[in-house]
Amino acid sequence: MIRNIGYCSGIENYSRHLEFRDEGSPPFTLLNYMPKDFLTIIDESHMTIPQIRGMYAGDRARKQTLIDYGFRLPSAIDNRPLKFEEFNERVRQTICMSATPNEYELEKAHMNNDEFQNPNVKSISKSKCQKQSRGVIEQLVRPTGLLDPVIEVRGTKKQMENAVAEIKQETTAGNRTLVVTITKRLAEDIAEYLAEEGLRVNYIHSDIHTLDRPVIMNKLRRGDFDALVGINLLREGLDLPEVSLVIIFDADKEGFLRNETTLLQTMGRAARHERGRVVMYADKITGSMRAAMNETERRREIQRKFNEEHSIVPRGISKALRELPDELLAKEKEKEQGELARMSAHELEREMKRAAKTMDFERAARLRDELKKLQ
Repeated sequence: MIRNIGYCSGIENYSRHLEFRDEGSPPFTLLNYMPKDFLTIIDESHMTIPQIRGMYAGDRARKQTLIDYGFRLPSAIDNRPLKFEEFNERVRQTICMSATPNEYELEKAHMNNDEFQNPNVKSISKSKCQKQSRGVIEQLVRPTGLLDPVIEVRGTKKQMENAVAEIKQETTAGNRTLVVTITKRLAEDIAEYLAEEGLRVNYIHSDIHTLDRPVIMNKLRRGDFDALVGINLLREGLDLPEVSLVIIFDADKEGFLRNETTLLQTMGRAARHERGRVVMYADKITGSMRAAMNETERRREIQRKFNEEHSIVPRGISKALRELPDELLAKEKEKEQGELARMSAHELEREMKRAAKTMDFERAARLRDELKKLQ
C-alpha cells in the first residue's frame, strides 16, 4: 500500500515493525533526540507526574480490548507511551513546580541531594522532606505582600442561609465568590438555590463545553454574575483576582476532592485578593483539613514577617480583562452592521463588487443581504 500510493491509514499502530524494534521495547520519543544535559521542567507536578505514571496502563487497556476483538494485530500493543520507569531513565536534571508537591517529588528531591543522599532510605515523610531537603525550594513570598486567605470552619447547620449572607456581603463590596461542592448535581442545585435567593450565579463542571468555560470565567470577572459554583474545575490554574471568598461545602468528606492537596489548591483561589477568605462547612475537622489549615497559616506567617521587615503593604492584583475571540468577532460584526446600515444601495452594490473581486466572499454576502433589504 505504501509502495503504491505513498501512505497507509493506521500504519502508525504498527510502528514497531517500521522502526525495527524488538517486541516490548520502548518507542522512540522526542526525549531520544534531546541533547545530553537537557533540563526537564514539570509544571503542576502534583498532577502531571501521576498522568505520566498512568499513561502506559491506560493506553494498554484500550489497545488490548481492540486486539482481543480483532480490530488490531497483536503488535499494535507496542505503539504506546513510555512507561514511568522508561520516562525516568530518559530525564536527568528535573525541576518540579507545584504549590502542593506529592510524596514522590519530595522524596526524589531529598534522595538527589548530595548532603542527605542515603541509598538505604526507602521512604520519607512529607514534613521531614520539607525540613531536611535542600533540594526543595519554597517560593512563598509574594512581591505584592498578599497573604494566604484567612480560613474559617463552620458547622453545616443552616449552612445555605449562612453562605447566601456571605456571598451577598462580598457582592456588596464589589467582589466575587467561588462555591465548591463535590458532585455535578449538587453544583446545579446550589446554583439554582442561590439564584432563587436573588443572587446572580452560574455553575461550571465537566459537562460544560471546554470552549464555554473561559467565557464563564470572563463573565465572573466582569461582574455579569456574583458567584460561580463548581467542583474540580475551580481547584487550580485559575487567576481570578476579583474573587475574595471561597466557600467549600462538605469539607469533611475525605477523598480525592477533599484531601490536603485539593483543599490547599482550592483555598489558593482566594489568595490573589487582599481580603481573601475561605469558609469551610463541616461537622468535624479531618486530618486533611487540619493539615491544609496548618500549612496555610505557616505560609501566612512567613509572608507577614517579610512584609514587616520590608515595610510592604499588601495590595491586590490588577489584571486586565482580555476579550475572548468570539466576543471580539461579535463586536466587529456589530460595528460593521452599523456602517452598512448607513450606506446607500449604490454604495452597497459598489462595495459588494469590490469585496467579490478581492475574494472576500463573506463580506460580499453580508453586503448582498443588506442590499436586498433596501430593494
